[in-house]
Amino acid sequence: MKTYLDCIPCFFKQALEAARTAGASTKTQKKILDELAKILPKISLTSSPPEIGRVIYALVSEITGKNDPYLKEKKRSNKLALGIYDKLARKIASAGDKLLFAVELAIAGNIIDYGVKNSLNVDAELVKILDKEEKIIKKESKTIFDYAGFKQVLRHAKNILYLADNAGEVVFDRILIEQIKSMDKDKQIVYAVKEKPVINDALRQDAVVCGIKKIARIVSSGSGAPGTVLSLCSKKFLSMYRKADMVISKGQGNFEALSNAKRSVFFLFMAKCPVIAKDVGCKVGDIILCYHGSKK
Repeated sequence: MKTYLDCIPCFFKQALEAARTAGASTKTQKKILDELAKILPKISLTSSPPEIGRVIYALVSEITGKNDPYLKEKKRSNKLALGIYDKLARKIASAGDKLLFAVELAIAGNIIDYGVKNSLNVDAELVKILDKEEKIIKKESKTIFDYAGFKQVLRHAKNILYLADNAGEVVFDRILIEQIKSMDKDKQIVYAVKEKPVINDALRQDAVVCGIKKIARIVSSGSGAPGTVLSLCSKKFLSMYRKADMVISKGQGNFEALSNAKRSVFFLFMAKCPVIAKDVGCKVGDIILCYHGSKK
């Protein structure tokens, strides 16, 4: 996905929020915004938002001296999500269509913003989220919720590459991966995380803490961008990406980076801004399970 003019004010907002999270003084925050103002005119709008995001967060880290300003938030996210894992597992166990419910929960993990909540009312959040999904499913909108297509590709996939998004959300990914493995224990699943800190994106340690190591192989994409930008990924990761029978991509950042990918990808996320909604052809707040590419 290319970058739109509407994305530019958001870049400044992201930089400011990251600077404040890093504990930067007002003077340093101003310096970061000034430097970003010098950089943006040199960046082409043909670049994806995650490519520009990588530049923004590298700038914040360089000026503040904080390599991982969202570390505390990520730890808190992991702890909160792990605290409700048993509740989520029980919900799956009692569900009619367990795979569908696991997909719904995985997407729900992309919606819940742990960073701005002092407490997590799981039942209220999930009821609200899943009610929205049910409305989408009833409309049978294959454009934005292609569950039938997802099941079809999954059924034949032996090797699956699952692209992680945020810390905390990893627990919800674990629920879906566990359900996939319960359906066919022979499926080989690789869980790809970021190489180095960027916003609150999941790193290897987050995946390990959240229990992914028990059910999938954890690898790094080799990239530190807030999305899987292929030109920034390692050769080892790119080989796995090309050879995978199925790619499951979580989060808006990965959609922005891979929406024009040459291979088939399933995207699971929530449309959180008007730019994304327009690009997808949906409304802000819609739950997305969309397919890109020709089915194998």
